Amino acid sequence: MDAKLKEQKPPKAKIMLWTDVSYHDMEEIDKLQSAADLESTLNRVFQFDIPEPQKGVLLELYVQSVFFCRENGFSKEQTSAVLSIIKSIHEVNIETSLDNREHCCEYCKELLLCHSVRRPPVSVNLFSLKEATCILEYIHNSYITHFKLYKYIFTPQEKLDLYFSYSGVSEENILAGEDSAVSDVDNVTEAEIPQKETSLQTQEVSNLECEGATLVSMSELRALIEQEIRQQMMLVSGQLDQRLKEIAAQHSSAQESTQHEHTTINS
Repeated sequence: MDAKLKEQKPPKAKIMLWTDVSYHDMEEIDKLQSAADLESTLNRVFQFDIPEPQKGVLLELYVQSVFFCRENGFSKEQTSAVLSIIKSIHEVNIETSLDNREHCCEYCKELLLCHSVRRPPVSVNLFSLKEATCILEYIHNSYITHFKLYKYIFTPQEKLDLYFSYSGVSEENILAGEDSAVSDVDNVTEAEIPQKETSLQTQEVSNLECEGATLVSMSELRALIEQEIRQQMMLVSGQLDQRLKEIAAQHSSAQESTQHEHTTINS
């Protein structure tokens, strides 16, 4: 497996107060009301150097996060931390094309815990338990629920490339044998054919026909092998697709179970 396809473990959670958005930036953000103005300011603050539509997707994510913080009455410090937490989770997501949803969810919990318990210099009590739970629900509904969409937009699509090799037989040897046989047939001229009896001439013609039949047989064998390989690739591809569907169904079932348990606890 290519190194870039290896699943990456999330980094260690750390305090993210004023990490990406400074106090001066938050003062400017608090003065803005329209989504367009917020997008312009957040684009300058985060210094996005990515093309559309990726830039637009991220700006929409951060603008909605600012609105969420305002609705819940978060302070400048809390809003700055929320934006950095979401940014860090997104960066972990797009580090790999593999499905690392569970790692991102665990990393999100560790980040919130790091900002909800006073234990200097490891963590601070920036959020209360109620606020941390509210942020967790927001990140789950706005980002984790659309996890695959973000991964699809921001990570390159990988393709499965199967390679078959046969011990003792190489494609170069087969091609060399075919070229040699064809060359031998082409080099036979009338001058080189001895003037013998009709029966001998008939035998030579028969030998050439047999040799040509051998070349046809090798060509047919190659076609059969290629057909078998294509069938095997289709079978493996179908199995991978089925496995991906099963994994997606498991995640969906787990999310429904979690939401049901949360509803039961609240009721």
